[in-house]
Amino acid sequence: MSRISSIVLSFKDVLIKIIKSVLCFFQRLKNYYNNKISQVIRSDIYCFNAVKASYKKPWYKNIKMIFVFMVFLLNILHRFFIEIIFIIFMFLIFVYLSVNIYSAKHIYANADNIKKNNVGLVLGTSKYVANGKLNKYYTYRIEAAYNLYKLGKVDYLLVSGDNRSHRYNEPQSMFNDLIMLGVPKEKIYLDYAGFRTYDSVVRAKKVFGQTSCTVISQKFHNQRAVFIGRAKGIDIIGYNAKDVNKKFRLAQFPRELLSRALMYVDIITGRHPYFYGEPIYIGEASEDEKI
Repeated sequence: MSRISSIVLSFKDVLIKIIKSVLCFFQRLKNYYNNKISQVIRSDIYCFNAVKASYKKPWYKNIKMIFVFMVFLLNILHRFFIEIIFIIFMFLIFVYLSVNIYSAKHIYANADNIKKNNVGLVLGTSKYVANGKLNKYYTYRIEAAYNLYKLGKVDYLLVSGDNRSHRYNEPQSMFNDLIMLGVPKEKIYLDYAGFRTYDSVVRAKKVFGQTSCTVISQKFHNQRAVFIGRAKGIDIIGYNAKDVNKKFRLAQFPRELLSRALMYVDIITGRHPYFYGEPIYIGEASEDEKI
């Protein structure tokens, strides 16, 4: 019994030391930020007095006030630079993970388990990379779209991408390659105004009249597209194309972080796609009515 008591007492002493160390750390942190904040407040008072003194003056007579205010902002940035970077980074991580978690139950890697939809939305990318080689993201998406159509999981394919010039036409490239694989051309619709994922998803509903569809791309891309679609009231699911190797996935991670942050801004502000155009009814339109 005495041995157990000694162990308990030892554990108690260790726990007390840990608690004291933590409290000491937070006290030092508090003092550190109190000092920083007091320095900023002194600058703030000076800035406030400059603004007050320049009240109702024409803008060209407020050069001093503008300069003081800029100095004040730079002062805050200088004193809290690490904290600002940390907050931004944590926000981006939160955005990234929230999209992953929300879309997880709407993403499928196995075509046999996915429900049938009338339309498969194929998200565009360039066919070739900078060195002239085939873009694997593109190749795997085309293969996945064909596979889904061949299995009867979609009746039509809507290929959406960027058509910034007559020399760069993502939808037309996808259209041609899908036909070469054996998809009938009357089963493929082209959306030339899918400049961004947000535009492609919103236009699928607003222009092509789809309230439910299957988006086809790599997993990370599908997660974002599904999040956008469901935020816009579309019953959308994702079919994952084969992913590229880890080296390329790591290279696109920073871009995906920023894309998801921008996606949140688009959804919150209710941004419209760059173009809408006349409605196109998939499965009912004639060849001349296709985009």
